[in-house]
Amino acid sequence: MEWLSFSLLSPSNAGIVDFSSYLLGTLFIILLPGPNSLYVLTIALQKGWRSGAWGALGIFIGDSILMMAVVLGAASILISSPIIFSIVRIVGAAYLAWLGYGLLRSGLQRWSMGEQAKAYEIQMRLMQLHPLVAALTLSLTNPKAIFFFIAFFSQFIRSAFQNPAHTFFYLAIVLQILSMTYLTCLIVAGQIFLKFFQAHLRVSSALWILAGSMFIGFAVRLLLA
Repeated sequence: MEWLSFSLLSPSNAGIVDFSSYLLGTLFIILLPGPNSLYVLTIALQKGWRSGAWGALGIFIGDSILMMAVVLGAASILISSPIIFSIVRIVGAAYLAWLGYGLLRSGLQRWSMGEQAKAYEIQMRLMQLHPLVAALTLSLTNPKAIFFFIAFFSQFIRSAFQNPAHTFFYLAIVLQILSMTYLTCLIVAGQIFLKFFQAHLRVSSALWILAGSMFIGFAVRLLLA
């Protein structure tokens, strides 16, 4: 039967143009440092692999919702209403800055306290939320992700293909598989270095300061771009 044929999994039969270039571009995009991957790595280093896994799940759900929104036409709403787009962008930037400030403050506290930091747990804004909720919010408060999915995916959809939604979902699934693989590698790396950072508080402090500064930088870029 035709629906059982593996040929349906072929990129060319799904209306995809130049699938190898799509894979290469997706890899480069995923490997570029961004707030999502930075959050998963940071939470895995701070609270262990389970929290990292919850964070990765939150990113997966958030990105899936954004991709579905593109298919359902949510992008047209953002395009037609600059006010809505600006509100979402400001909320996203504020959330990134909030996370960054918490990391930065915690890193500075750890640096100044040194060994005394082991006596009690420093409260961090980043850790006050469940990793799933924090990561999901992080993903959904980036309205430019919707435009990215449209701009990037449209380059590889054959114009004459009768079912572009099928092509879009195919590309989205591939991106999610690669993204989850990368986030899993970050979680594993976090566990490898977890004991090292626990034993070297100054190094871990520098990491939180760097991560906090990057989150604040992402917030500024979101507002200015």
